[in-house]
Amino acid sequence: MEQDNPSLKIAFYGSSLVSAYWNGAATYYRGLVRALHERGHQVTFFEPDAYERQKHRDMPDPSWARVVVYPATEEGLAEVLDQARHFDVVVKASGVGVFDYELEKGVLEQRQPRQLIIFWDVDAPATLASMEQNPDNPFIGLVAEYDMVLTYGGGTPVVEAYQRLGARQCVPVYNALDPQTHHPVPPQEKFGRYGLVFMGNRLPDREERVKEFFLKAARLQTNTRFALGGSGWNASELPPNVDYIGHVYTDDHNALNSSPLAVLNISRDSMASNGFSPATRVFEAAGAGACLISDYWEGIAHFLEPGKEVLTARNGEEVAAHLHRLKPEEARAIGQAARKRVMRDHSYSNRAAQVEALLMDHL
Repeated sequence: MEQDNPSLKIAFYGSSLVSAYWNGAATYYRGLVRALHERGHQVTFFEPDAYERQKHRDMPDPSWARVVVYPATEEGLAEVLDQARHFDVVVKASGVGVFDYELEKGVLEQRQPRQLIIFWDVDAPATLASMEQNPDNPFIGLVAEYDMVLTYGGGTPVVEAYQRLGARQCVPVYNALDPQTHHPVPPQEKFGRYGLVFMGNRLPDREERVKEFFLKAARLQTNTRFALGGSGWNASELPPNVDYIGHVYTDDHNALNSSPLAVLNISRDSMASNGFSPATRVFEAAGAGACLISDYWEGIAHFLEPGKEVLTARNGEEVAAHLHRLKPEEARAIGQAARKRVMRDHSYSNRAAQVEALLMDHL
């Protein structure tokens, strides 16, 4: 342990630690939990057996966390909620996908003396938009009961929005790089033939932006081969120079990021409009030394310097223009600069130290 702080027992109720299937937050959870373990804390991760995630696991139970998979039933919920009383810190993450409100209410009802109860929002712009659009959302009445709200990102707009809802404290804990998981690897031929790769599941608040930034660029840059990864896309709807490669397991992420000329990041609607919300893919790609092209969003320079460590685009035409002029040597230089930056400023070790300081201030 890097400091003389006591070891904390932390319960984390989230979507999944061991499966990234329909679970974009997996990389975030893994990086943070591993880094907290390295600082001496004991994390138990409670996840429901839902959405076929256990059938599509991409890692065994790790040595740095205890994983409890529970049935997605009322009985399973009651059993894992009862265990919350035995921890110093209890975290309820957003987007578990099964009995979310019951978990949000239940961890508060199980509160023990001197226990810290945290709501950790891994999709704050969307969560806040949902509450704004539905004043009867029952979670609104619970926000002020949590000791702290931590968020996956969002910057000042998210902090102020949660404060308006009565949050006692709201702090962004941004995505980051886990260098043990994401790092450069030798290029693989199956991915190296692509000029641009985008990986992301098909979601309603992402689809139109994928059409603009990725598919339009493919139609404009017809002499370049593109690859689309993720679940839910229909190959028949794609331009002829786009290959649909389906769900990409974690074991292939480094090769997918290290091999093509460039990798594309496309924010979801709410994250793009809010800003200060880098996706996990940003740090995965940078950690592997990829040349990253990202849709522009407010605050991107806080994480990577445009033009030097990342290329930014405001539409599909600008993505195509980057590809038209981008040479392999420039792509390598941008990727190397991005990796150096995230290794220094944006590792999960940095984030875990931040989280530990927040917890100790309260405890």
